Amino acid sequence: MGADRLAEALSRLAVRHRVPGAQVAVWSGGETAMVQTGWAGRGRAMRADTRVPIGSVTKVATATLAMMLVADGDLELDQPAGEILGDARIPGALTLRRLLSHTSGLPSDPADAAGSCRKEVRSAEFVCEPGTAFSYSNLGYALAGSLIEEVTGMGWREAVESILLRPLEIEPVYVDSPGVATGHARDGERPLEQLLPPMLDPAGALALSARDLVALGRVHLGKPGLLDVVTASDLHRPVPSAEPFGLADGWGLGLACFGDEDSRWLGHDGTADGASCHLRIDQSGACVLALTANGAGGTDLWHDLVGELPEFDLPRQRSLTADSVAVPMPDGDFGSYRNGSLEYTVRPDGAGGACLDVDGDVFPELVRYAGGAFTVRDPATGRATPCGRFRGEPGAAVAVEIGGRLARRC
Repeated sequence: MGADRLAEALSRLAVRHRVPGAQVAVWSGGETAMVQTGWAGRGRAMRADTRVPIGSVTKVATATLAMMLVADGDLELDQPAGEILGDARIPGALTLRRLLSHTSGLPSDPADAAGSCRKEVRSAEFVCEPGTAFSYSNLGYALAGSLIEEVTGMGWREAVESILLRPLEIEPVYVDSPGVATGHARDGERPLEQLLPPMLDPAGALALSARDLVALGRVHLGKPGLLDVVTASDLHRPVPSAEPFGLADGWGLGLACFGDEDSRWLGHDGTADGASCHLRIDQSGACVLALTANGAGGTDLWHDLVGELPEFDLPRQRSLTADSVAVPMPDGDFGSYRNGSLEYTVRPDGAGGACLDVDGDVFPELVRYAGGAFTVRDPATGRATPCGRFRGEPGAAVAVEIGGRLARRC
């Protein structure tokens, strides 16, 4: 797709999904094309150099930095984190490999985000035995950031700037920096402030342009030589115990894997407060594609945009309920499931059906399918939306997976 067609598609889809402003950058054939549309917020036009909060795509930078330190011999993938930090109270099963691949068993988020990362890890209630299952964890990336700080003698921000971003000619900007694009609610009108505790900087603090994201993605294709081939291979290889149900087809050491071995793309998605960003890297080296959007409808914009880019053959998100049929909700699967301080409750809705209550936010019309997957109705769009799956025998679920997060029955 040429730049003019790409710009037309981006503008049209931004209007459709009520996204105030968006950027797309594509690196292909040795050149980067960049288009943008709309507004960054507060009367400012969205420009090519506007920085947008990239949310969890920050983890790609953290993982890349960590693997550069592994290549230099400063970190070891399988050394217990407590040994590196000099803290015997941190469980010995926690290693950098497990932290980067979300197989640490740590809960999604700290119970006290204003406290100490080490204290949170020491007191965490594990959602699974480390190394046995995938469960997305921001707390795990906070701990990975602590390892980076320990071996570099720098804060995470200073380390990611000096070792990774500035060599890529990326001017570091964070969600709390002046001039960052303003996130917006799904109506495209209500501005949202970015709320991220400092502990979670390594999990979500960066604000970058789509062009910056493409430059970060190209590191994983050997440009400009910051990652050697062996280290990149370790980073990209799917971890056998990491099954990111509903998020991707596999997970490496910091990057999601989409598609299969014959046509594999790497990448990550990120959601900040009223912003949505997406990065995809063709592992064959042909293309890097990035979208930044400062509206909550950015994910829907992304999915539609992918559908209009057939020339890149991007893998589409697989349906969680494909080739499956709806089944009655077993009484034994009702109940509460917990991931750290986050509680999911599956309960009857009073009309013969079921709903999902997430800390007081109710998602109606929960429909269970054979195999355990389920959908709910998204209150914002009214559409049935794939949500997760039950783990265990029907009527005797021991856990649920929602948004890649594992929650055990209370």
